[in-house]
Amino acid sequence: MSRIIRRIVRIAAVATVLAVPLAGVRAEEAKPARAAPVIGAAVSSFELANGMRVVVIPDRRAPVVTHMVWYRVGAADEPAGRSGIAHYLEHLMFKGTPAHPGGEFSKIVSKLGGQENAFTSSDYTAYYQRVAKEHLGLMMELEADRMQNLALDPATAAPELKVVLEERSMRTDNDPSAKLGEAVDAALHPNHPYRIPVIGWRSEIEKLTVKDAIAFYDRFYTPNNAILIVAGDVDEATVRPLAEATYGKVARRAEPGERMRPQDPDSVVTRAIALADERVTQPSWRRVWQVPSSRTAAAGESEALDLVTDILGGGATSRLYRELVVDKQLVAQTGAYYQSTALDQGKLVVYAVPRDGVALADVAKAVDEVIARFTREGPSAEEVAHATNKVLAEAIRSQDNQATLARIFGEGLAIGQTISEIQTWPARIRATAPETVKAAAATWLTPERAVTAELRTAPPSGKPLPKLSFPMGGPGAGGAIR
Repeated sequence: MSRIIRRIVRIAAVATVLAVPLAGVRAEEAKPARAAPVIGAAVSSFELANGMRVVVIPDRRAPVVTHMVWYRVGAADEPAGRSGIAHYLEHLMFKGTPAHPGGEFSKIVSKLGGQENAFTSSDYTAYYQRVAKEHLGLMMELEADRMQNLALDPATAAPELKVVLEERSMRTDNDPSAKLGEAVDAALHPNHPYRIPVIGWRSEIEKLTVKDAIAFYDRFYTPNNAILIVAGDVDEATVRPLAEATYGKVARRAEPGERMRPQDPDSVVTRAIALADERVTQPSWRRVWQVPSSRTAAAGESEALDLVTDILGGGATSRLYRELVVDKQLVAQTGAYYQSTALDQGKLVVYAVPRDGVALADVAKAVDEVIARFTREGPSAEEVAHATNKVLAEAIRSQDNQATLARIFGEGLAIGQTISEIQTWPARIRATAPETVKAAAATWLTPERAVTAELRTAPPSGKPLPKLSFPMGGPGAGGAIR
C-alpha cells in the first residue's frame, strides 16, 4: 500500500502534520506522537450472492463518486506463450457489447462530463469511472453489461492489436531505460512469471487472437473474481440496492480458483547486467532486490522495509542523498522505492544518476558503502522516528483524494489483503522498532538477492535511430502498466 500512497501523493514537507523530529533533536525531546491514522475508517463491505465483493468508501465533500471494478487477474496469470493477453483484453473491453456497441460506453461517460480509463499490472486489471453521484447506477449498469456481454470479433480486435504493438514500441522498444527494466525483471525472476513484461513480448503479442481474448475473458471476468470499489458521496444503503440490481444479476460463469504460480529459487550468485545505447544521454545505475511483499512478509517485515526505503532513499534527508549528492557530490539524483503491493514477492529499488565525469563503478562503490554501514549498524532512533512520521503523514494526505482511497483498497484486496490489514497499516508502521528495521535490511539487502543494472551511453552506430511511435485510440490505449 505504501507504494500507491507515495506514487500519488509525493509530499515534499510534512513536519507541520505530525511533529517530525528535526536533525539534532533527540527522539525523547520530540512532541508525543499522535495515534496512528486509520486508512478509510468509515469503509464498509458486503458480498453479492454471485460472489462479487463490494466495498463502499464514503466521502461527502463533493457530490462525486469514483466507481472501480478490479479483476483478480494480471499478466502473471497468462497462459504460457500468450504474454500480453491481459493488457490486450483491457483494450478490447472498450469495444462494446450488443446493448452498447462501438465504444458507446466511453461516449456516455464523456457526455456526462466524467472520466474513465483502465490499467493492467502483473496481479490485477482495473476499470474506473469518476462521475457525478447521480450517474452511479448507470456506471454499474454499463460495467456489469461488459462483464458478461463483451462483443469481440476480428474486425474490431485486429486494429486494437496494432495499437498495443505501437504502445510497446513507444513505452519499451524505443526507450533504453525500459528495455533495461525488462532485462532486470527477467534476471530477478528466473522462474516466476513476474519475469514477463505486463505489455507482453512483441513476438507473442503479434500472435494473439480473438479466441485467446475470449478464453481469457470467460475464465477470469466473472463476478466471483471481481471487486467493486465505490468511493465518494455515497453510503452502503445507497450502493447495495444499485449493486444488487446490476452486478447481482451477472451469473458466475467460471471458478478461477487460487492463483498458484511457480516461484523463484533462492539465488546463490550475484547478477549484473548492462545496456549501452546511443540514445542514452545520461548514464544511470540501479539495484533491485527481491524482497517480501506486504502479503508474503512475516509480521512486521514489510513495514520495516517501508522504513528502510525511506531512510535510505526517501528524499533530501535520506542517507543516500546526504552522502552521494551533498557530501561526496558523486550523483545528481538518487532515491529508493519499495514495491510492496504484490501477490507474490515484492521489489526494493535503489537508483542513482551520476554527475558528469563520474564513473558508474564509483557510484556503485559509494552506494555499497552506505548500504553496508546501514545493515551493519542499523538506523538511529531519530531516523526511524522521522521516517515513521513522514510515511504516516503521507497516509493522512492520501485520504484527501477519493480516487486514491479507492485505489489503495482495490489494489490491496486484489492481492489478498483484508480491509483490516489495509486500515491498520499506519499502526503497524508506528509500532516498528529500530532493531526490526535493522534486521530487515540485513536479511534482505544482500548481494545474492539483487540484480545490479547499468544504463550506459554508446558511440553512434551510423544507422538512423528508430522513430518514436505513439499508440492511437481511446480509453484502454493509455492504460497504466508496470
